[in-house]
This record gives sequence, C-alpha cells and structure tokens, in this order.
Amino acid sequence: MNYLICLCLGYFVGTINPSYLFALKKGFDIRKRGSGNAGASNAVITMGKEVGIMCILLDIFKAYSIIKVTTYLFPDEPYAFVITASACILGHIFPFYMKFRGGKGLACMGGSLLAYSPLVFLKVLIIGAIFTFAIGYICVLPISASIILPVWYGIASQDVYGMIILMLVGAVVIWRHKENLIRIKNGTELRLSFIWNRQKELDRVKTINIDEDNVEIPVNEG
Repeated sequence: MNYLICLCLGYFVGTINPSYLFALKKGFDIRKRGSGNAGASNAVITMGKEVGIMCILLDIFKAYSIIKVTTYLFPDEPYAFVITASACILGHIFPFYMKFRGGKGLACMGGSLLAYSPLVFLKVLIIGAIFTFAIGYICVLPISASIILPVWYGIASQDVYGMIILMLVGAVVIWRHKENLIRIKNGTELRLSFIWNRQKELDRVKTINIDEDNVEIPVNEG
C-alpha cells in the first residue's frame, strides 16, 4: 500500500507540466509548435529563455518535492525513492490528460537526482555538461544522465533491483529522444548555441521534423 501511494503521488505530480500550461495561457498547444515537445527546451524555443528556465526549475522542483514527501512519509520503505522518482518521470512523459504525449523527462530526472543526493546531482550535471558542450547538442545531457543515474545509484546503494527499474526508466527517456537523434543525423537539430545565438540557429534550421506526425512545421520565433 505504501508503494502504491508512492506510485500514485509520483505519477500525478509528474503530470503537472508547466511548459504545456504556460503555452495554454498564451493561447497555443506547445506540442504543435517548435520541436513539438511539451518540455522546457521547447518552451525556450516557443516562449523564450525566461519561460524556459522557469519551466526547468518547476519540473526539477516537482520531482524533488514529491520524492522528499514520500521518503519522509515512508522512511522505512527501501524503494520509496526509486518508485516515486520513476513514477514522476513517467508521469511527465505520459500525462493522462495530454493523451500521454508529454515531455521527455530530463528535468524530472534532475529533480530526482537532487533529492537523492545534491552532490551526485552536481557531479552528474558537470559530466553531462561536459558531454553536451563537447558534442554541441542539448539532447546529449538527458541521454547521458539516463545512463549515469541508474549506474551511479546502483554502485552507491548496492540496490540491484532499484538500478534495474531506473535503467528501464532511463531507456524510456532515451527512446523519447529518438527524434532528436534523427534530426542530428539529418542536420536539422538545434545546437546548444541556440541559447546564446538564437537567430543564427534559426537561420540554419528553418524547420524541425516531428517524426510521430511525419510532418515538418516551422520553428516559432515568438
């Protein structure tokens, strides 16, 4: 019963999607603009850096806070962290009220890491940032974090089952980035330099391919 509570709380908090809600307030569905993703990176593309940063912080906070709540309520349950974190990440990716088309889970994964250990969060962030700057694409960060998190957790906790659960969740996060990998191959993925040199990247990338719809839509410049 305690794990069921962790599962439900994690999932329902995870479904709260600030990028989607901010876009609705501005009068559009974020999944129909920019990259088509209901996440902070597309919030940057469609609504600007300030909104995107706010979305990242809120997504991190929601995962961090609900994990802290469940691990406080159930301190003797060894899998409270893993179940709540996994449910929150999957809730963000598959929200029921958005027809299971949400974000990609990076910020929620970051919030989970922060709740587990601020030091581990900082180390993974540094490692992921090095890979990201070296390769030049933002999607490198969630892909590397999806691999590092379960491995690091398994080594630190010696919890094999928990590591396997996090590996499965990490595989889902990587799968959600498949279109980014395709766009990198095609040369149409926005580079990291978009953050500080927006217009140059927009000039380079005129369209972003949305694989699930098999159409191309223009990048929103507003």
